[in-house]
Amino acid sequence: MTRYIIVGAGAVGASLAAQFELAGVGYALVGRGAQISQIKRHGLSYQRPSGVQQIRLNAFDIFDPPELTPGDILLLTVKSQDAANALASWSWRPVSDCGDTAAARLPVVTFQNGLATEAIALRTFAKVYGASILTPARFTETGKVAVAGDPQVGVVTIGRFPTGSDETAEQIAADLDRANYLAETSNDIRRWKSLKLLHNVRNALELFDGDDDLRASVAEALVNEARCALEAAGYNFASASERALDISGWRIAQNSGIHPGQQSTWQSFARGASSEVDFLNGEIVLLGRLHNIPTPYNEAVQNIAGRLEHEGGVTNAVPLDAIQSLVDRSYQGGKSGLAATR
Repeated sequence: MTRYIIVGAGAVGASLAAQFELAGVGYALVGRGAQISQIKRHGLSYQRPSGVQQIRLNAFDIFDPPELTPGDILLLTVKSQDAANALASWSWRPVSDCGDTAAARLPVVTFQNGLATEAIALRTFAKVYGASILTPARFTETGKVAVAGDPQVGVVTIGRFPTGSDETAEQIAADLDRANYLAETSNDIRRWKSLKLLHNVRNALELFDGDDDLRASVAEALVNEARCALEAAGYNFASASERALDISGWRIAQNSGIHPGQQSTWQSFARGASSEVDFLNGEIVLLGRLHNIPTPYNEAVQNIAGRLEHEGGVTNAVPLDAIQSLVDRSYQGGKSGLAATR
């Protein structure tokens, strides 16, 4: 019998566990720190458009995890910046009754934003599946998660990495569907992850405040740079018309605990946690440097977010002008070739 080992008890991992619990899908939620301690003692306060439930979950601390069995599937739901350490921790754990390690025997599904985690996982795990998830989820208070997807919790596309699909991917999609997600498989999951990254490069703008026109202009520049860098690196993008399932009835419900401008990057800074900007805007900067594509706006956002994290977080929104000022300074120094992006 399949059991899902959910590694990471944040917004995505805890909501997956709650949905599996409600649907009767086998799982174990593994986390760390105050969040998993609170969930173990009191359950998860789980807010959906229909209301708030206190749900007891099958939860484990990372220092006392469940024993792995041959039917397990690992769902890696930690943030991108924590993925390498999590994979290192789980790769060589023994799987009971078969003499194998997790990396040799068990599938791992990577739910991270960005493009880096799948390749890291493939260094050790023989069976890697990428997942692209759309779910308006919030985790800013210990023991509490809100998800505003309605009527389904979210939309998930899953496929074998680097390419292909198989019975395992179909089974995972079916179990997610049973747990009230809209789920489908893809033969080229990288195209869906690339498409999502085009949107994710704008996440950090939620840390900034300023004129709406300037915000729109900077957002457009971030996306244009991302598109050019990704295409230069050989990536292409999925389109909505390729979906095998109809998501037209899915929406973000109003008054359900999710507020505009408070996506995952903002939430990390609000909790005082580490940021995934280096794996979003930083991924575009990396590809730009590798393929000689100027990415001054993504570099400016990464630079400012990195300094904010180093200095202890955000107490007040940063002026949007700071991005443009840094870009202009870089351009004047002849570093970025900004004229090519305007």
